[in-house]
Amino acid sequence: TLSGIAQENMLLRRVSTLSASASSFKTLALTQPKEYVFQVELNRPEKRNALNNDMWREIGECFHMLSENSDCRAVVLSGAGKLFCAGIDLMELSKDILSVEGDVARKAFKMRTLVTSFQGSLTAIEQCRKPVIAAVHSGCIGAGVDMISACDVRYCAADSFFEIKEVDVGLAADVGTLQRLPKIVGNNSLVRELCFTGRRFFASDADKMGLVSAVYANRDETVGAAIAIASLMASKSPVAVQGTKVNLNFSRDHSVAQGLEYMANWNMAMLQSADLVESVQAAFEKRPAKFSKL
Repeated sequence: TLSGIAQENMLLRRVSTLSASASSFKTLALTQPKEYVFQVELNRPEKRNALNNDMWREIGECFHMLSENSDCRAVVLSGAGKLFCAGIDLMELSKDILSVEGDVARKAFKMRTLVTSFQGSLTAIEQCRKPVIAAVHSGCIGAGVDMISACDVRYCAADSFFEIKEVDVGLAADVGTLQRLPKIVGNNSLVRELCFTGRRFFASDADKMGLVSAVYANRDETVGAAIAIASLMASKSPVAVQGTKVNLNFSRDHSVAQGLEYMANWNMAMLQSADLVESVQAAFEKRPAKFSKL
């Protein structure tokens, strides 16, 4: 039928657009390992996935794109090569800082623009409507910790180690760790110790403090587990899952009363979703629920 042809053409255009966007990334590898699940892999293995300007920009672009892509319902974030992420590319950062010209005030405004652009790239992970699962292996250093702190769920391999390294290079962590990690871990004393010292902590420590949900034997098992849980999330109502993420993030930053009011306002519309009817009907018919794209 004409409507069927139109839908097929629309799907082909969407896939073509996504493929074109994925192929344009220099520092990320974007794949789809399962239906509705996308994997974003940091892809500068020769530089231990250190974040250069291209990677900062592409992370923001990629997660904005996936947030709006109806074929994506969950995202796995991993790293190629020996390390998950070695932090910021210090050579490139040094060049950026040294190239800033002007008096103190003008330099300050330019530096603020640089910092906020980096912050925005990682905030795009947090603001992506789809759940993001980090799969960490080996080193997760400096900005790598900022990055996984913006994710919804974190798994790691047994060989993982973490360092909030910024104090060792003469600055305070400025792209999310100081703001997000205390709310993830819940142990303010430990967070301050790790941030003040930059000392290394390991997978068992991350598990004990609640930074990660689980520890797996190696990188492949960690990524596999992340893809499996992402696939489970993707099988649920996208209205329910994405609404849950929005409200969890809102409630984290507001009082219980404000969170409840926001939830009531949210669900006064979302309780009218077809997904609720489909879930109930599927349960009665003892079949998996099928939800339309969002």
